[in-house]
Amino acid sequence: MAATRLIALHKNKGKSVAACLKSRTDYVQNPDKTQQGELVSSYECSPLTVDEEFMLSKRQYELVTGRRQKSDVIAYQIRQSFKPGEITAEEANKVGYELAMRFTKGKYAFIVATHTDREHIHNHIIYNSTALDSARKFRDFLLSGLAVQRLSDLICLEHQLSVIEKKPYRERQKRVLYPPKESNRDRLCGIIDTILAEKPEDYEAFLQKLEQQGFEVKRGKHTAVKGKGQKRFIRFRTLGTGYSEDEIKAVLEGKAKHQPYQKKQPKEQPFQLLVDIQGKMAEGKSVGYKKWATKFNLKEMSKTLLFLQEQKISSAEELRERATAATERYHAMGDSIKAAETRLAEIAVLKTHIINYAKTRPVYDAYRKSGYSQKFLEAHREEITLHKAAKAAFDEAGLQKLPKVKELDAEFAELLTKKKASYPDYRKARNEMQELVRAQKNVERFFAEEKDTTEKTQAR
Repeated sequence: MAATRLIALHKNKGKSVAACLKSRTDYVQNPDKTQQGELVSSYECSPLTVDEEFMLSKRQYELVTGRRQKSDVIAYQIRQSFKPGEITAEEANKVGYELAMRFTKGKYAFIVATHTDREHIHNHIIYNSTALDSARKFRDFLLSGLAVQRLSDLICLEHQLSVIEKKPYRERQKRVLYPPKESNRDRLCGIIDTILAEKPEDYEAFLQKLEQQGFEVKRGKHTAVKGKGQKRFIRFRTLGTGYSEDEIKAVLEGKAKHQPYQKKQPKEQPFQLLVDIQGKMAEGKSVGYKKWATKFNLKEMSKTLLFLQEQKISSAEELRERATAATERYHAMGDSIKAAETRLAEIAVLKTHIINYAKTRPVYDAYRKSGYSQKFLEAHREEITLHKAAKAAFDEAGLQKLPKVKELDAEFAELLTKKKASYPDYRKARNEMQELVRAQKNVERFFAEEKDTTEKTQAR
């Protein structure tokens, strides 16, 4: 029972087309939702550089046609959701790929990402608004969403899947709220807790009970197990505290007590910004709102003071210095990540140009030997255009000697690894900056209100 929706992806205000494409494609390829990227497939593009390849085709469109895109539509997305329990993630990805191929007729590059983070498996299909031949754009015709739905229903019937029964609006059921999906790791931890509660004789008996539960056990230096439907083994030592081989053996030998797995609750924001009561009252808020805002500000200011005590900040000047330093550190790390992303994009584009240049060089040599024949140009316009575009890119970059593709791949992999490794520190710096800046604003607003109240009292 696949439900579909066709969405035109627009360029965000204040962002470049490249940045918008990157954010959209990065979201759908989230490894936490696609089983570490196993459920991502693509056509005429690489999932790793899909945003740059989309951008390259848009640049080639301008070269081939001489026209610039007037619309702010940069790509299209099809969302395809399936009935819970009716389809596997792998089959859903194949169905999504078939839908994209048949709808675009193989004329547009696309990626298909299957998400399993919810009870209902669903696909995110993003296809480029520019055709592969860079000669035209996709035309979002009238009732295109209905065409996608009908094509999806047809493919579902071919795969022996159910389709949505058409009902009058009043007879349709309201949307069901699905419970949060349990991950493979959560399920494994729960089964280990149950087996340990039964107190097996030894570690081997413990592993045998896991096998009875349907898990495949890989014995060796590091024990790993794989459940039904899983593609990868999970090592015990990666499950967290209390689940490594040594800790489980200690529990079985009676030397330690096992603590069942508990999901960590999301960390609550320690305090919020104070309400500008005077400004809100000037906007026409009621006396009741003023009473609520006064009580809210007192609570949040108390939390702010506790935070300052924890951070051992004793003055407004010290708070200002700490907030400034945290902001500078955050922006410095952000600039470093942006520089890495810029270089990654440059490598992806350069690699594409090098490959195109090598592929089209024989055709261009023949074109040159023909005396730049107009007839030869018309017969091989696409190859010659790609060759010229690659040569123009090399000249613009000032490259005297072209780098090897293997060297570019190695640099790309190294930069990508460093970029991913820097994200935890970047998020930590961002959170630290936000807390200090929020505390600084609360302190400044609190003293400003106190000063205003004192001046009014003295005036009376």
